[in-house]
Amino acid sequence: MAKPVILAVDDEPQVLNAITRDLQARYRTDYRVARATSGQEALEAVQEYQRRGTPIALFLVDQRMPGMTGTEFLTKALVYAPQARRVLLTAYADTDAAITSINAVNLDYYLLKPWDPPEERLYPVLDDILGDWKASAALPYDGIRVAGTRWSPGSHAVKDLLARSQTPYEWLDIEKNEGARAMVEALGDGHAKLPVVLMPDGLVLVDPDLHVLAEKLGIRAPALQPFYDLIVIGAGPAGLAAAVYGASEGLRTAVVEREVPGGQAGTSSRIENYLGFPNGISGADLARRAATQAKRLGAEILSAQEVTAVRVEGSYKIVTLDDGSELRCHALIVATGVEVRRLGVPGEERLLGGSVFYGAAASEAVSYTGSRVVVVGGANSAGQGAMYLSRFASEVVMIVRGASLTSTMSQYLIDQIESTDNITVRPNSEVQAITGEERLESLTVHDLETDASEELAADAIFAFIGAVPGSELVRDIVEVNEQGFVLTGQDLVADDKPPRGWTLHRDPMILETSVPGIFAAGDVRHDVVRRVASAVGQGAVAVSLVHKYLDTV
Repeated sequence: MAKPVILAVDDEPQVLNAITRDLQARYRTDYRVARATSGQEALEAVQEYQRRGTPIALFLVDQRMPGMTGTEFLTKALVYAPQARRVLLTAYADTDAAITSINAVNLDYYLLKPWDPPEERLYPVLDDILGDWKASAALPYDGIRVAGTRWSPGSHAVKDLLARSQTPYEWLDIEKNEGARAMVEALGDGHAKLPVVLMPDGLVLVDPDLHVLAEKLGIRAPALQPFYDLIVIGAGPAGLAAAVYGASEGLRTAVVEREVPGGQAGTSSRIENYLGFPNGISGADLARRAATQAKRLGAEILSAQEVTAVRVEGSYKIVTLDDGSELRCHALIVATGVEVRRLGVPGEERLLGGSVFYGAAASEAVSYTGSRVVVVGGANSAGQGAMYLSRFASEVVMIVRGASLTSTMSQYLIDQIESTDNITVRPNSEVQAITGEERLESLTVHDLETDASEELAADAIFAFIGAVPGSELVRDIVEVNEQGFVLTGQDLVADDKPPRGWTLHRDPMILETSVPGIFAAGDVRHDVVRRVASAVGQGAVAVSLVHKYLDTV
């Protein structure tokens, strides 16, 4: 495959020479660095690259060029290279134009000229942007292929694992691809058993166990040590933050995640209110960055491995993994987050993972291009899912129990939904039943105001209707409230009395559970603000409390 292209465009020869020199010094091993002296010349080059099938990774374009501004060029070029990342080169006088371009062309960044020294002002920015491009770009394909049908729950499970781990793959729909159908039927002696995963080395996996697939992908690997200072259960935002801070502060740290890093936040197509990302970031990208950071600092992340039991022996905490092995530690952080709440209506179980999904918009949205899809829920996750789905579906219908979105959704999302023509919001409504044998055909929608019900034809349902705490592992060990959320800190102290069985001459610390040395962070805790930033903060704070605890062990 030809190297991906980084295209620099500037009408000033001195500036163009400088940026080309700096780009080649850093990126020439992995990318072809190309240049153009005008928007029109660059546009002709983009068209030629498209004809040759050469991917473009990055446009680095001057804003103030005669004949065609940088923003105008990007608007035209993105028709041919929509996945390319885009950065404007601007002078101080052009920053307003750059900010406008964030919305006009979904700009990734703007750089002020001059950018010297590049080691501080250029490379860190482009490294992140190119890393994001690599994680999501659809390149000419020679990797993993998955053959199945969008109505197959097994196909959905495999695609979801690959998507959430940001493992590139090619989807072969056997309903549309006769060659793929014939191959699948041949493997199954005439009976299509789905999905079929074809690995680059020639290995064929038919309806694979997800743990087996994870091992083949290199996602699942055994722990390197039997004992750690700190073990974190769960690799959502709270768990990943704990991993980063634990490892960076010298603790032997391991994180155990039953799926892939990201948690519920990892399924979000776009998080737009997280500090430091003015153009938003997908949950998968945020998780990937955090996991990479944690590993670089020395933490072990044990993905696709489930903790099946937790027990306490003296001051030691022991976790049992799904392969029967055990890991021991001084301190344990429970960051298991929440699990999605089911609709609980007739017809749901039959179509689960086929055309009824919980979250998962990122892995399934493209399959419903031109279709009518229903989003159930009125919180931020539902709004983010609806916005992402609206890019592919012809119509998105939001079913919301409340009278409006204002009490449950951030205003920026409400504004986006109201300005998106193919999204319709139906307030005061709920789903009563789901109809369809092999795929969704319609759903019964009940109007809570009029008490009337109607059938709504649809091709898929994406439900975001709240969650229940993922605390089953520790409910027999630490105290939880009636809903199962873990109690910590002062929530455990009643009438100035410590929790039952507490033997220390101090109260539990703010994130400490009823068992000394076991902490909880993130959405699994009782009475927390359920936002990504809040979870990250709790993960960081939990590590500082672990240090205090370890000083007493």
